[in-house]
Amino acid sequence: MRHLLDISPSELVEELAAMGQPAYRARQVLQWVWQHGVCDFAEMTNLPKPLRAELAGRLVVLTGRPAARSDASDGVVKLLVEWSDGQATETVMIPAARRCTACLSVQVGCPVGCAFCASGLDGVARDLSAGEILEQLFHLRSAAARRITHVVLMGMGEPLLNYDATVAAVRAMVDPARGGISARRVTVSTVGLPSQIRRLAREDLPITLAISLHAPNDDLRRQLVPAARAVSIEALLAAASDFFARRGREVTLEYVLLGGVNDTPACADQLARLARRLRCNVNLIRFNPVPGVPFVPPRESALRSFLERLRRRGLNVHLRASRGADAEAACGQLRRRNGKSVTE
Repeated sequence: MRHLLDISPSELVEELAAMGQPAYRARQVLQWVWQHGVCDFAEMTNLPKPLRAELAGRLVVLTGRPAARSDASDGVVKLLVEWSDGQATETVMIPAARRCTACLSVQVGCPVGCAFCASGLDGVARDLSAGEILEQLFHLRSAAARRITHVVLMGMGEPLLNYDATVAAVRAMVDPARGGISARRVTVSTVGLPSQIRRLAREDLPITLAISLHAPNDDLRRQLVPAARAVSIEALLAAASDFFARRGREVTLEYVLLGGVNDTPACADQLARLARRLRCNVNLIRFNPVPGVPFVPPRESALRSFLERLRRRGLNVHLRASRGADAEAACGQLRRRNGKSVTE
């Protein structure tokens, strides 16, 4: 059976045509799935009963199931979604007063192996399909009964190493007939693959690009982000500048603060010099402790000093609020607690 979320509206029209159905049936099916959250064809009451039965024999809307759930006291919900092959990935919903953000995974595990992240501790098993990326939205919406307004592809995996599925999923999210989310509310996060950043810039998608920088110089970045060994910060900034020039969207520099590692005044000054060369925002993130990972959060005084040094240099800096700490919201934690490994 085909995964409905993996096929485009035009492919759905073709599938229905093969059943002798008019094109407008595709619009009805998509409305049920995307606008009403109905994933069982039997409940699509404006479709003829024989068609509902035939659709159920040809297509499936949900291929995974929530295998574990963790709720934080601040409303953050984290799900471990188990797929049909037994592999599992994490997805997170972060509610706020006027928005609700979904953080989605794009791979089972992660090949990047950032030294401070749990996602890559077991390596990577496979890419998620576009449908599996999108399906996480449905599981979150069902679990938390909230309308998702923002999406960040910032969960497990590197989006630009699963490029085609990532772009197909984003197109579905922003399609008015499907997800209906503003493209400006969708963020793709990457450790930085210059050729793929330039490729993404050529897509007609006014999304936000976030670069996981985490260090202000190449020597430290190679230690923290092993996958960056072949890519200099200089090359990364050049690609980011090209993205802004083509898309007109400011880039976000993501920087996880690790106590005593990359939170020094010297690091702040180096980061400021880099950031002032770009049209960008700087997003500072407190390290969320991960069992088995040898890093600690920054001291509050060091964090505040780092933040103020950047602001004094005229940068637009945001300190991301720590959310979901008691739900193990950092990438990879819930999966490891539940004994899921990408090699199982």
